[in-house]
Amino acid sequence: MDKSDFYYDLPQELIAQTPVEPRDSSRLLVYDRATDTVSHKIFRDLGSFLKKGDVLVVNETKVIPARLLGQKISTGAHAEVLLLKRLNLTDWEVLLKPARRLKPGTKISFSNKLSCEVLSSGEGTWTVRFIFDGVFEQILDELGTMPLPPYIKTRLKDNSRYNTVYAKVEGSSAAPTAGLHFTNQLIESLKAQGVIFAKVLLNVGLGTFLPVKSEKIEDHHMHTEYYEMPKDAADIINLAKQEKRRVIAVGTTSVRVLESCGDSQGFVKPCKGNTNIFIYPGYNFKVVDSLITNFHLPESTLIMLVSALMGREKTLEIYNLAIKERYRFFSFGDAMFII
Repeated sequence: MDKSDFYYDLPQELIAQTPVEPRDSSRLLVYDRATDTVSHKIFRDLGSFLKKGDVLVVNETKVIPARLLGQKISTGAHAEVLLLKRLNLTDWEVLLKPARRLKPGTKISFSNKLSCEVLSSGEGTWTVRFIFDGVFEQILDELGTMPLPPYIKTRLKDNSRYNTVYAKVEGSSAAPTAGLHFTNQLIESLKAQGVIFAKVLLNVGLGTFLPVKSEKIEDHHMHTEYYEMPKDAADIINLAKQEKRRVIAVGTTSVRVLESCGDSQGFVKPCKGNTNIFIYPGYNFKVVDSLITNFHLPESTLIMLVSALMGREKTLEIYNLAIKERYRFFSFGDAMFII
């Protein structure tokens, strides 16, 4: 399939620049595949489309202040480092700006407590080694900023709004944005309704948001992202599968964990590791029954994943309807529930 098969024209004013308050007041487009019908709701109405025994699988990763601004020690020129994946105590896989001027051997200073040296370059990424005085995580909290996507031009007033209310395990350089709509109150009301939550982990990095550059999507190479399927989550999901209850992924990152751990019978095993799974039309879902997700960028791997579940033509039809109805798009935008 061609990358252009997943293009749609989005008016710039529909790219959400700030999150809504409260979180669950965002809009919710509900698409029922069985009846081919669309409903326009508010996210806090989610419970009216769920039933007792449904399992919501959420990603409890936490975004770190992964963007560091510094200067080349040799020239004083501006340099930017975006942390993607920790390799060991000192080394990270990163993105660099300006990439062409930051060759292996280049040293970058961020403060008198933190500097790094560029070790090597890979396929669009680099490896750097940090030198620091103190606890790295504490220094990062002091110096780093939240790595908002480039299409968001408005400064975030509260860093916690780029994390879910259930974020727990630090390690992501981008948010699992479908989860941003949940409030603690909504979660408790859904639990009281009999909805079950299962927590998995996928540290969101380059694999999720790297643009597709190859014209044929089959030629696109997904970078790996670290994931975990804990035993308690696997037990919840497998019991639901045995009892024919729905397993609903909250976000594409949860989909990637579920489908990376699933077998041909739809059951999952406790596991951890790195996944480079690429889901696009033609993929047969093993575990995921339904999906809660945001509206994604044109020609991205995320809209391709949604198209695998809903069909490419239907996905573009729904997206164009959302544009007509003035839904807000991307990270801080509105949500869609594919039943």
